[in-house]
Amino acid sequence: MREEYRVKKAAEFQKIMGARRFKNTKAFTVYIDKRTKDNSRYGIAAPKKLGNAVVRNKTKRQIRSMLQDINMFDTPYDYIVLVRKKYYEQSYEENQKDLENLIKTVKI
Repeated sequence: MREEYRVKKAAEFQKIMGARRFKNTKAFTVYIDKRTKDNSRYGIAAPKKLGNAVVRNKTKRQIRSMLQDINMFDTPYDYIVLVRKKYYEQSYEENQKDLENLIKTVKI
């Protein structure tokens, strides 16, 4: 994912999560907020209770790969993907389908 498609700053995370528009599954919570610009941005949050830094970074790399496969960067939304513990109980393919369906249903 290119830099322009990422949400990185804590204030931006707080703004998007503060909008309180979200959808849950067992493995993910996706927060969404409308943008004024044309492209969408994604932020990934993996809390410390998921595991150590190695596990969290591996999870974030996998989710970035899933988001590239979904390829929804032309919609004017900001997304925050919050990972839950159930993520590790499913296979990569199941998680990918779950995330894809969740992002399609979470539109404003």
